[in-house]
Amino acid sequence: MTGILAQAKGPEYTRIYAYGAARGEVSVPNDDLIGPIDSSDEWIRQRTGIVTRTRAVPETDAIDLSTIAGKEAIEKSGVDPSQIDLVIVATISNPKQTPSAAAIVADRVGANPAAAYDSNAACAGFAYAVAQADALIRAGAAHYALVIGAEKLSDIVDPTDRSISFLLADGAGAAVIGPSDTPAISPVVWGSDGSNAEAVGMNHTLTEFRDGKAPWPTLRQEGPKVFRWAVWEMAKVARRALEVAGIEASDLAAFVPHQANMRIIDEFAKQLGLPETTVIGRDIETTGNTSAASVPLATHRLLAEHPELSGGLALQIGFGAGLVYAAQVVVLP
Repeated sequence: MTGILAQAKGPEYTRIYAYGAARGEVSVPNDDLIGPIDSSDEWIRQRTGIVTRTRAVPETDAIDLSTIAGKEAIEKSGVDPSQIDLVIVATISNPKQTPSAAAIVADRVGANPAAAYDSNAACAGFAYAVAQADALIRAGAAHYALVIGAEKLSDIVDPTDRSISFLLADGAGAAVIGPSDTPAISPVVWGSDGSNAEAVGMNHTLTEFRDGKAPWPTLRQEGPKVFRWAVWEMAKVARRALEVAGIEASDLAAFVPHQANMRIIDEFAKQLGLPETTVIGRDIETTGNTSAASVPLATHRLLAEHPELSGGLALQIGFGAGLVYAAQVVVLP
């Protein structure tokens, strides 16, 4: 042997420095969607807690939303964009299969030539990306990371589908992650269950659409099945995340679950035994379900409405198509 390969080593801890957000430009009330699904405003509110959702205009795509959210997060973080050497965009709605949204966003926000890639973990995407950025920075593979959850789900909605169409929305949430003197991102609890891949996801492939064998692919879900899984299995994941973080539910300043359904959020809070002092993200009421963007968007709103949460502990959990899930506790910037 000629020698031993050098190994990189990063800081012991990382933290989230700041959040940024972008929501679709148009607010779409329930009344605008009920005709094709033969429903009512009251039915949607009772089942989901959604009053209105944000959707982007046709000219805006997930990359545009990512750029807006990313620029805000960088500006608030105080980190020069040229110092960001890792960009991860969690999305299922990049308008092109390649190139990655992340490479384009990295250039747009001034982080070129950062390492950049997209991550597809559906509604768990942001929590997955936070775990990756934390690990890569501590391993010395990056110094500062821009992590974004971004979706334009209105492009893949069938307005006549009663299972999911009225839930979905457009937006992006971003966070800048970098070195910390103290632990501020806990170990992740994550996983998947591909045996239930059909429970939520696209109903057709792009090749079937190309060959004229199927219409444009849109999102579908087996509502009751997904609801049961989210309420029972994901509550266990949330409890495990608290355990590996070494804290109790009573230590949480905030709880930010994926904004899938208000009933799921309420059931979560009950099962975790959260004290009344814990502020719960309920962004779904006026934003809708933005998949990978939902956790950072809800956190961004919480910090804007409750600045006193700064420095407190927040449990975040994402879960969705795959089926995939991820949860960790973070210190709020």
